[in-house]
Amino acid sequence: MDERNGLEIGMQTFIISNNIISPLGFSTQENFNKVSKGESGIRLINNKLLPSGSIYASKIDDKQIEDKGLSDTYTRFEKLCILSITDALNKTGINGSEKDTIFIMSTTKGNIELIQNARLVSVKDKVSLEHSAQIIASYFHAANKPVVVSNACISGVLAIIMAKRLLESGKYQNAIVVGADVLSDFVVSGFQSLMAMSDELCRPFDSARKGINLGEGAGTVVMTSNKALTDKNSIRVMGEGLTNDANHISGPSRTGQELADAVSKALNRSNIKANELSFISAHGTATMYNDEMESKAFDIAELNDIPLHSLKAYFGHTLGAAGVIESIMTIESLRNRVVLPSGNFNQSGVPKNLHRNTKLTESDKHHALKTASGFGGCNAALVYSSL
Repeated sequence: MDERNGLEIGMQTFIISNNIISPLGFSTQENFNKVSKGESGIRLINNKLLPSGSIYASKIDDKQIEDKGLSDTYTRFEKLCILSITDALNKTGINGSEKDTIFIMSTTKGNIELIQNARLVSVKDKVSLEHSAQIIASYFHAANKPVVVSNACISGVLAIIMAKRLLESGKYQNAIVVGADVLSDFVVSGFQSLMAMSDELCRPFDSARKGINLGEGAGTVVMTSNKALTDKNSIRVMGEGLTNDANHISGPSRTGQELADAVSKALNRSNIKANELSFISAHGTATMYNDEMESKAFDIAELNDIPLHSLKAYFGHTLGAAGVIESIMTIESLRNRVVLPSGNFNQSGVPKNLHRNTKLTESDKHHALKTASGFGGCNAALVYSSL
């Protein structure tokens, strides 16, 4: 055992299957192909219930979900999770009923949309994240009690980190990690109250950025520590870093030092040097303070010359799903030896020089860095490597 962190020496964790559901498609391949071509799922959505009357956001067509045939006893959120997990599991020999398999759900609001047309007291059980996770896990006859990760916008990356640590501890051999959130008036109103929403397509790291576009979607990764289940397309989950700057309930660090610390931890634990990275998949929300903070963090970590992108211009900010969906796009980029473009970028609007990737490019490097930051000052970083 490694006395520093209690993990078994030599234990490795791999992602062997995945799925993305978004307005761009119901499979990873559909999503990856469209983003590679620069296509976005964000559009102008009209909603008379919202103060603005309309917003730019990424929303999945309800009919596409209904056509999948799941019982209406499941909520829209639960259906997205079940459909995503099903597709990912079907590519493996793993099922959720095995005792050595743990189910982890990442979300910020889950079934919160249920309160729009009902009193909270009448739907409080269904809105409970623990209840939602149990409903979804039960669909797959899970042998173990599911784990819920809800830590603002780092939830998806944190859920993968938690799965990695549980597998490395030897307690489980496989993990099913699903991240999901749905677009709701509740969430929209919250971000509007913070004046964080853009009235046009979002522009991560750009001088003309005005704020976020919200999005909805689901992403699933199936992880294992059993090398017999891996193949040449498997991706190794390497080192991770977690920090919290505790700067403000919603505003990030003004210096970027804490995200830089998370990045340094992830690289050191991976035994990867900065110049070995193919690219960075940044959080890149297109808000004034987040993008500024990230530029400072990457500058402190001496990553200025590493190609960088944000995928928020394609999927919108999918909250608890973002870290999983963007990790999957990172994985597929490594498999295809490419770096995806950062959408809607024209001119730098951050204080530090970054190498924003603006077109699809080839790369022969085998490692990539995924970062995330969220309300409350939380930061997460994770390194992925192709075999």
